[in-house]
Amino acid sequence: MVLAACQPQVVTKTVEVEKVVTQEVVVTKEVQVEKAVPTETIVFWSTENQPARAERTQKIIDRFTEQTGIGVELVLVDENAIDSLMAANQAAGTMPDVVFFPLDFAATWYAQGVLDADAATAAVQDLDPSTFSEGALSMVSTGDGKYMAVPSDGWGQLLIYRKDLFDQLGLEPPTDFDKIMAAAQALKDAGYIGIMAGTDPGQVFTQQCFEHFALANGVQLTDAEGNVTLDTPQMVEALDFYTTLMRDYGPGDTATYWLQARASYFAGEAGMVVWSPFILDEMAGLRDSVLPNCPECADDIAYLAKNSGVVPAFSGPSGGPAQYGQVSYMGITTGANAEAAKQFVEFWLTDGYLDWVGVAAEGKFPMRRGTPDEPNKFLEGWGNLEVGVDRRAPLSDFYSADVLSTIIEGANNFDRWGFAQGQGELVGAIYSELPVPQVIADIIEGNMTAEEGATELQAMVEEIQAGLSSGE
Repeated sequence: MVLAACQPQVVTKTVEVEKVVTQEVVVTKEVQVEKAVPTETIVFWSTENQPARAERTQKIIDRFTEQTGIGVELVLVDENAIDSLMAANQAAGTMPDVVFFPLDFAATWYAQGVLDADAATAAVQDLDPSTFSEGALSMVSTGDGKYMAVPSDGWGQLLIYRKDLFDQLGLEPPTDFDKIMAAAQALKDAGYIGIMAGTDPGQVFTQQCFEHFALANGVQLTDAEGNVTLDTPQMVEALDFYTTLMRDYGPGDTATYWLQARASYFAGEAGMVVWSPFILDEMAGLRDSVLPNCPECADDIAYLAKNSGVVPAFSGPSGGPAQYGQVSYMGITTGANAEAAKQFVEFWLTDGYLDWVGVAAEGKFPMRRGTPDEPNKFLEGWGNLEVGVDRRAPLSDFYSADVLSTIIEGANNFDRWGFAQGQGELVGAIYSELPVPQVIADIIEGNMTAEEGATELQAMVEEIQAGLSSGE
């Protein structure tokens, strides 16, 4: 399809308007220009289904239609149902043209013929691959120079720490395993919980927290051929470190999950916490249902925001800096009007981009840093976007330039188990069955050693993988 032939059709009409001037009726003619009538329409599925976010999304769509004449039907879908909905629509031949979706589905959808890698790669090339986060692109690489989808936005897990307490205790920022352990011990000795992170055997939060530490120590779920690689010295080291850290310097509760972790940090009880950046606006006191209540917060509700440091990527003794990241993508389906869909995606990541990440800036970090002419355009713009629920303000009102730049720099280290090796389906099964949190709880409770835990996980994940291969 040649898009040059798809320009907006401008429709005019003549309207008779009566105006009364000094008791005389004067009939004049005014020409009113109606909105452009779309010459074609594409369908866009989005998981940003909260009303306020949907309203902002529609405004961006309206701008695209005004500029191009291409109509867009916005369909809001639940992230938990999107996979089954896509399967049903693929079978019926009614897939959307463009879909906004989390990384978890990329490999599976590509293998099932849902995603058009040629169209996505063409969009990435048009926008310039060097303007994107390397990690976000690598996680959807097909292995032959193409990309399954176009990186949109994401969030990277953070190790957040009380900078004021670290300064008082003479502690270095917790950028590696040794410094994390030393800080946790010193904080506990000073009467605080050293660190809050996941230990609940039934929570994905525990998987997310530990995976961050495992990646930092060079642990991967599989090798390039898909062989499970969890029974390794690096994994034993990561399991031993994490379980010792949480058992000796955590809250002493083996069922810690995200709600307790945030609550302890907000109450001023813990000196470190592992959490997503969705905590940033809450630490600033912009959400009434989750307000910080530390002793210092009584005089300044944003005290924690102003006195916390962040470490996005840290490293273990056997690995380099790594950060657990959840990335979302714009995918063009194999049933799409490919040219119109590509034009929509390219608009979304240029003219509409800051408005898009501004839908929920604290958790929508731009995976496209800027343009070839302005390499940091979107990163700099992100720092000035407003966040919050009951009140809205830019993150830069509460967090220093150093904190924001640290978060920005961390985006290049986003990593996840399995995706770069094409094991998205296995990752999904592991997140469903949660063998890792179960083993972590067993080690903390003294039911097995770290060595036994690594061996057990190797066997459990191999069994899950075999079940997927046999269709069980």
